Amino acid sequence: MRILVYPHELVIGGSPINAIDTAAQVASYGHEVIIYGIRGPLVPYIEKLGLRYIAANESPYRPSPGRIHELASIVRREKLDLIHAYEWSTCLDAFYGAAFWQKVPLLCTVLSMQVQPFVPPSVPLIMGTQKLGTEARKRQQAKVWVVEPPIDTKNDSPEFNGAGFRKSIDVLERVPLIALVSRLAIDLKLDALVQAIDAMEILSLIHPVKLVIVGDGPARAALEARAERINKSRRREVIRFAGAMLDPRPAYAAADIVVGMGSSAMRAMAMGKPVVVQGERGFCKTFSPESKDYFLREGFYGVGDGASGAKQLAEHINSLIVNANERAVLGQYGRETIDGRFSLSQAGDLHLDIYRQVLEERPRYPAADAFKSAYLALMQEVRNHDPRRKRERQLREFSLLEAARSIPAYPAPK
Repeated sequence: MRILVYPHELVIGGSPINAIDTAAQVASYGHEVIIYGIRGPLVPYIEKLGLRYIAANESPYRPSPGRIHELASIVRREKLDLIHAYEWSTCLDAFYGAAFWQKVPLLCTVLSMQVQPFVPPSVPLIMGTQKLGTEARKRQQAKVWVVEPPIDTKNDSPEFNGAGFRKSIDVLERVPLIALVSRLAIDLKLDALVQAIDAMEILSLIHPVKLVIVGDGPARAALEARAERINKSRRREVIRFAGAMLDPRPAYAAADIVVGMGSSAMRAMAMGKPVVVQGERGFCKTFSPESKDYFLREGFYGVGDGASGAKQLAEHINSLIVNANERAVLGQYGRETIDGRFSLSQAGDLHLDIYRQVLEERPRYPAADAFKSAYLALMQEVRNHDPRRKRERQLREFSLLEAARSIPAYPAPK
């Protein structure tokens, strides 16, 4: 098969890395796989895996007329059998550039927390959780499969040595090291990042704890300001920002406990680390035999009740700090869970089977789907580029970042 994989972006993050890793796994079976996308930090990673890369038009519009035209040309030139797009905007680019007009089978993966109405109902979907799969089947006419985000369990393993990273950030063996690997974004991430920093303020009163945050993004300056005030008040470095790492395994391996969500939490589990999973509105829950069913159903994420997530997070981390045996048991249990259900080899096999089904059935794409999706996407773009909405969005982001700079005082947990 000749397959084009189109991640929604090529920045360092769970979804694009999952797309690239799965593409490489499928390619290892002897198929030709091309990665298409806007140039970003993951291009060297694509080349390292031996995959061919085609740069995409950098138009800010979604869907993009420039990328639609490019995909139409690529389909004719490369004689593609199938396009696999990730998230709604890339799905629409491929739908109009290849599927609707040129009848090239299209498959779309949605790893975000909802199915957007822009995705044509006639496009087959892969969803990342059982819950999202159930929701997608209510509106999609085409088939919907569930494939959880894959983890490369060969490279992400407990055998990886993190001693060098621990030494590089000046953390003694007796100091509990907490790692958090994430994009420092405003949407979906900022709330959890602030609460992780605040949890360190609480825990630093009773433990010589240190948090290392690996990642970069628009919220970094505000988060660093918040962390710096805590560091100064404690007269030691409680929180360290390590920047973005294309390979964050040293940070995972060096940590005693990992805090995170989505693929980041899963990679830490693959490396044998106990994990406290975060989400929005104060959600946090330690991965354990008791919480396993929840995460397998909902994904490694959640939405809380808006109460202080920092206090709850501090309690979860504190419980793990004081109980080394529990850390070891949960770390092993997490590794077994990932190895048994989320391995990259399993995901590769599932994707190959899905590709064959899509090619055999060759979905039809009604004109009604094309018009409806185009209208909905156009209305969304009009709203996104409305000067008033842009100002409102900028003011909202400014207020969120300003709030992230301020520091509440939390008492130590009992």
